[in-house]
Amino acid sequence: MKILVTGATGNVGRHVVEQLHRAGKQVVALTRNQETARMPEGVEVVQGDLFTPETLSSVFARVDLIFLITVGGEEYSPLPGQAIIQLAEEQNVQHITVLWSGEKGTVEQAVEDSNLSWTQLHPGEFMSNTLDWIDSIRAEGVVREPFGNSLSAFIHEADIADVAVRTLLENGHTGKIYTLSGPEALTVHEKVQIISTVMERDIQFIELTEKQARSRMQKENIPEEHIEMVINWFANPSKMAYTVVPTVEEITGHPARTFKQWVREYFIWKVKDN
Repeated sequence: MKILVTGATGNVGRHVVEQLHRAGKQVVALTRNQETARMPEGVEVVQGDLFTPETLSSVFARVDLIFLITVGGEEYSPLPGQAIIQLAEEQNVQHITVLWSGEKGTVEQAVEDSNLSWTQLHPGEFMSNTLDWIDSIRAEGVVREPFGNSLSAFIHEADIADVAVRTLLENGHTGKIYTLSGPEALTVHEKVQIISTVMERDIQFIELTEKQARSRMQKENIPEEHIEMVINWFANPSKMAYTVVPTVEEITGHPARTFKQWVREYFIWKVKDN
């Protein structure tokens, strides 16, 4: 049995690849750049692009299961979902686990309309989003963000991968849409305090106005529609964004990982890596 992991070099996909590999499964990692993929020994790396699914027929034909990531697409453009899912049906893929952002797009609709076995995973914010703070912490010991009291039950990427692997390898997950969260809802203030505590360094939080936040994103050439989406997400978070749910523990048997654990495992080393 071969399992295709799309987005294999990403924050979630890399965890999925590593977990499947440790479990002794045959893994095919899809990436746009084979030379920089740096996959575990024994993982087959193939070059491809979900935005051109017609080039993936030979890959889909050789796999039985697919982990399909739709979040963080090319400039947030919708993937050609109908073509991807049609290709999976034509090549007799047994099951697809889809990771999505909560905004139902072309892939999610196509997979629901198909005859495929599928599971959909709907996580909230990723803990890795705080990696955007590395440069300012390293240089100044400062985090600058708007909406300091905005709550997020953000999730460790390894927990998303744990759930994804279970849905790929176990029965009983067909047709399910799982909402995923971390074990606690934290404000931006609290996130910064945790990083400060773990690093044993005084890190200052400076709260930006909405105007300042918009200006910063505009200087980074972020499209206006994406700026609006980010501002709305944090200014008026949906209930789902800050609601803690037990799904990770229910499916995996272990509690969701904390932000403090994530900081120890990833953030602190990246800040120190000059």
